[in-house]
Amino acid sequence: MTSVETEVRSGPAWRSPATERRSTRTLRIRTSAALVAATVLAVLLVPPLVQLDQQAVDLAAKLQPPSWAHPFGTDDVGRDLLLRCVYGLRVSLLVGVAAALTATVIGTAVGATAGALGGWADRALMRVVDTVSSVPHLLLGIFIVAMFRPGVWPVIVSVALTHWLSTARIVRAEVLSLRSRPYIDAAVSGGASRRRVAVRHLLPAVLPQAALAAVLMVPHAMWHESALSFLGLGLPTHLASLGNLIQGARGSLLAGQWWPTLFPGLFIIVPTLAIAGLSGAWRERINPRRRSELML
Repeated sequence: MTSVETEVRSGPAWRSPATERRSTRTLRIRTSAALVAATVLAVLLVPPLVQLDQQAVDLAAKLQPPSWAHPFGTDDVGRDLLLRCVYGLRVSLLVGVAAALTATVIGTAVGATAGALGGWADRALMRVVDTVSSVPHLLLGIFIVAMFRPGVWPVIVSVALTHWLSTARIVRAEVLSLRSRPYIDAAVSGGASRRRVAVRHLLPAVLPQAALAAVLMVPHAMWHESALSFLGLGLPTHLASLGNLIQGARGSLLAGQWWPTLFPGLFIIVPTLAIAGLSGAWRERINPRRRSELML
């Protein structure tokens, strides 16, 4: 059998653009899932397994570069940066998840109420959303945090109260779209009250979109917490958060020690990109207009 016949029998060596896109998407999803799993395992397993005090000061070992003893090096008072980054990621994830869930509950309630009631209630609630949206998130977050003592809960409240707006708009648009569906008209014609229609039909239909909004909000909330902590307005300085670690490493960076800034920065960038990659794949799958293209 000649080489030409072998190639014809085995099929072409090239793949279609659609196959290439699906392969790239699959690789991206698997990489993101692996990074998210590694993040969760590090946050859950490293603190109980590593019996070291992340606040322990060792001035004799300060600002040591990465080595076998300290894979990420040490900070300006000799604390192990790997352990500090894991604890910082733990705090940042806690703030991000709690703030995202709180903001999603607020946004879903406002958006569902506006879309279901319509009329003056819809206009009033949307004017509130537009008014709050006109103020920059970071500026409003600084104002809210400044009213409380530094701590975890003020940061969660600040991030939640500045990030529910997009969820409210998404849920409202989804509810308005659902209100024109035939099964909603049938339920209203059958005598179902407005409250029953909202609870039994509208709210369950918008929950996937609300859950997706919550997942997409986690990386944004983590960045927001890091920005507040970097400005000195978020978590207390003694508490290891990724923003605090970067804020405390500014002097070391100017002196030429790059590792106290690089590794906390990577602990912010990599998990947030991984979560965004998974949530982006989820968004593509629940979009009916593109579902046929995205089956892996």
